[in-house]
Formats: sequence, C-alpha cells, structure tokens
Amino acid sequence: MAKASAVIEIPVSADQVWQRVGGFNSLPDWLPLIAKSEPGEGGRVRHLQTVDGAVVVEHLQTFDNVARTYTYTISESPFPVSAYLATLQVEALGEHSAKVTWSGVFTPIAGVTDAEVEELFSGVYTGGVEALRKNFPA
Repeated sequence: MAKASAVIEIPVSADQVWQRVGGFNSLPDWLPLIAKSEPGEGGRVRHLQTVDGAVVVEHLQTFDNVARTYTYTISESPFPVSAYLATLQVEALGEHSAKVTWSGVFTPIAGVTDAEVEELFSGVYTGGVEALRKNFPA
C-alpha cells in the first residue's frame, strides 16, 4: 500500500484554519485545483470538478469537529489508485499557530508503481496545504 502526506504550520489559531477547511464541501474555497464541489447524501458525499474538468467523487467516512479532523474515500476519479483513504487534520500548536496534516493511503492500479502514486499525491497534498496557507497572510 502506498502513502503520502504533507504538513504545514499556519500562524493563526487552529479554529480559524478549521473554519476554512472543516466543511467537507469547502474544497473550492481553498484548493485551487478544485473548481466546483456539489454535496450529496446529506453532505456525506462531494462531487468535485477539477479545473481541467475531471470528476472526483469522495465519501466522508469520519468527521470529528472537536478534534478538527475528517477522513474520506474516493469512489470515482481519474487517479490511478484504488482503496484510497485520506485524512485532513488541524492541530493547535499554540493560541496563534496551527499544524495542518493531509495524508492518504492507497493502492496503485496495475501498471503503476507505489512511487508514482506517492509522488502524485505528495504533490496534491503539498500544493493543497501551501494553497491553504496563502488564505492566512502573516
């Protein structure tokens, strides 16, 4: 099973960061790769459209507002993986600092190596947390 992650520190409270990313349908608010997100099944599914027109369907698996974390799976995407499970977590590092971790585990489809999908999702996660950080200018 392949895995990838990205971590970033943001100089605002964890609550402020969670307000931006904690909504399962909020990806277009902070992730430039996502042009549109439409909720389904009472907010437990999000139908995403990327800026290049690709469709991604994700399902919320766990959500903990107090711990500021959620996990989700992907049921439809252009990505060469299966058994995808990712977690987004915001932790307080102090009153005015937060750590954001976006990580995932997944299985590459036949003909694709662990290293290839790890590089792909490392790029997605790193680009994502860096884009999130830009929402909170110092």
